[in-house]
Amino acid sequence: MSEDHGICHIKPQYVLPEHERVLNLAHVSEKDKQVLEATKVKQEEKEIVEDVGGEGEGAEEGNGEPKPKKRKIFDKKLKGQNKKRGKSFFQNREDELCESLIHLQDGEEVPECTRKNCVCQHSIEEYLAKKPEDIGPKCYTFEISGRCSRGLACRFGKSHISANGRNIIDQNKYEEYKKTPTIRNMLGRDVITTIRKRQYDFNLAEKLIDTYDNEKTRTNNSMTPEELFAFLKRPARKTFGTVTDEDIIKLKSQEKKKINWNNKLYLSPLTTVGNLPFRRICKEFGADITCGEMAMCSSLLQTIPQEWALMKRHHTEDIFGVQLCANNPYLLTKCGLILERECDVDFIDLNMGCPIEWVFKKGAGSGMLLRPKILEACVRNLSDLISVPMTVKLRTGAYKDDNVAHELAPKLRDWGASMITIHGRSREQRYTKSADWAYIRQVAQAADPCPVFGCGDVLSYEDYKRCWEQAPEISGIMIGRGALIKPWIFTEIKEKRLWDITSSQRLELIGKYVNYSLEHWGSDNRGVENCRRFLLEWLSFLHRYVPVGLLENPPQKINERAPLFKGRDEMETLLASQSASDWIKITEMFLGKVPEGFRFIPKHKANSYEQMQG
Repeated sequence: MSEDHGICHIKPQYVLPEHERVLNLAHVSEKDKQVLEATKVKQEEKEIVEDVGGEGEGAEEGNGEPKPKKRKIFDKKLKGQNKKRGKSFFQNREDELCESLIHLQDGEEVPECTRKNCVCQHSIEEYLAKKPEDIGPKCYTFEISGRCSRGLACRFGKSHISANGRNIIDQNKYEEYKKTPTIRNMLGRDVITTIRKRQYDFNLAEKLIDTYDNEKTRTNNSMTPEELFAFLKRPARKTFGTVTDEDIIKLKSQEKKKINWNNKLYLSPLTTVGNLPFRRICKEFGADITCGEMAMCSSLLQTIPQEWALMKRHHTEDIFGVQLCANNPYLLTKCGLILERECDVDFIDLNMGCPIEWVFKKGAGSGMLLRPKILEACVRNLSDLISVPMTVKLRTGAYKDDNVAHELAPKLRDWGASMITIHGRSREQRYTKSADWAYIRQVAQAADPCPVFGCGDVLSYEDYKRCWEQAPEISGIMIGRGALIKPWIFTEIKEKRLWDITSSQRLELIGKYVNYSLEHWGSDNRGVENCRRFLLEWLSFLHRYVPVGLLENPPQKINERAPLFKGRDEMETLLASQSASDWIKITEMFLGKVPEGFRFIPKHKANSYEQMQG
């Protein structure tokens, strides 16, 4: 391996000299200074401890005394990804306008608030007088639909709030807009209430699992005659209303809807950053298949709004699936039943690859790789229950030296999986090693004739072509980080070229994402800050892109890191900044100044931003 492996080579005229970052303590409080000083002292203690020689506890020094035990100064949980990042901004409810008033139009009487103990503003005049200055003169939602969803609370309200403080609505445009719903899969309040009160009809899912358990028990060759006799004499199970064995037979024999998986570009279901506005961007650049972010089945059954928001589908997503994560078939089939009845999805994907620690420890995500019996029950029952294809996404294995995907693939096919996606790394490797496309080919061969998608390290058409050459048996390729770094990768692949996109084009792309986000999350204070937070999460990947014109040996490789460099213009330099404070500047171009007390802590603490007042 060469000495410069992992380095992205930039043309010398664009490379900046390395420099140490200096911490500016001008606006840091005394309390925070003490924390920083304590951290520094602990780091020095750690270095002193690690400088002591010797192996193992109780090893003796030259003078016969035991050597100091190596102390673990820093909690392991603080390394790598942040587990609890918290909210970036807290909105005072007393400063918000009551929901009963935000859509008030001319000629309508001011309604009385029916909420108990409502602390929001109920005077439109006082609210508008104290409301912060508008961020911009045009509201994107009003322009495309004729009506702003956030009404008087909109931060771009000049275009649709009259002089007397009422909403303006373009009725013709709004009626035309309503004819084609842009967002699907919004669960109705009656359904949510039924699930919360535990009155939703899950009989079919429960009967299916009950039948599966019975069949599995009867066919278990390890049962002794005594155990078999006890099984046959067992007490009757609970009844399931109108669901009969005939219903289960019909269910298992139902014909699946068909999807043509061949030669498709599949946008990976990216947690946090794979939201609906980002998927819209990728669809416009040529992504064929999209999938919602990983949703926890336990949270869906608790009807947590943020989790059900992951099910939403834009009308431009012509092949759309949702990804579920669970550690047992009971949760999984109940969620599958709701999605089958209440939502419009083209396939349901089972997450078997999530490497997050708490998910793994609960036996979900990549933890399913270590629980083959539970995995079989999950795949068989969900596949039997739903009429759309059931797919799975998994890694090579839980541990780097123990690949199991090639053994699981034919079983998953036989259990009912319609398509398998294999990420060419183990759970233990995360993203530290290059994806193993030779092993992806092995999995595809083992799963034949079930379609298999490969995933890992695709950042250009050259990478895409190389992956097909290494694994010609695959049906398509899934792209994750590559799409976050350069979402126009789908255009590059379809047009078989390398796109030297300009800084102005990239800025326009960010502006489009902001508009889609304001339409999705709303244009009031809360919506604006939600938009800002998700944009910052995306910028933490987007800044890694190195413009083609600056590369010595294009194209850029996904696991290569560039030195500090300047762009061909000031905007290109800003977009390449590794500093979160510069990402904040980019958001302020579209969303105004960050509010007081705003902080941003991305998935890795190396890129944190916090406003601390002295």
